[in-house]
Amino acid sequence: MNKQTSLRRLTETGVIAALYVALTLLVAPLSYGAVQVRVSELLTVLPVFTAAAVPGLTVGCLLANLLGMSAGLTGGWDVLFGTAATLLASMLTYRLRNVRVKNLPVLSALMPVVCNAVIVGLELALFFSASAFTAELYAVTALWVGLDELLSAFVGGLLLFLALRKTKLF
Repeated sequence: MNKQTSLRRLTETGVIAALYVALTLLVAPLSYGAVQVRVSELLTVLPVFTAAAVPGLTVGCLLANLLGMSAGLTGGWDVLFGTAATLLASMLTYRLRNVRVKNLPVLSALMPVVCNAVIVGLELALFFSASAFTAELYAVTALWVGLDELLSAFVGGLLLFLALRKTKLF
């Protein structure tokens, strides 16, 4: 990789991280909590276009969760679990980027839905239940997180994909 390519990738990573943080904070406190709407999750489709999105989304999520924690909007566990879910989802999104259904990266766009529902759903069930964790509570929290991700990451992400594929941005 030459210097120009490295600089471009670093720039893309930084811009994606900054966009994720800005979009998350734009609608705070709705971006945090058991029932949330994290508009920034529409950016999780970006690994379809560039590998720089994997660290960009991960750093953006980490920073957004740290800022949410410092503002009292989220706990420390979200920094760990939420960031891990974003890292895993973005890596899977990148890996599946060429699998298309009617020329849409449907499988890639589903990765944040699945990863966040499973991982963040578990985090929330453990956090809100303390000593009374049940499979039913986990199912409910995973469903709520999954629904948010379905709207923001899947629907929003596919709309962003359709808009971006017409540009020369990536």
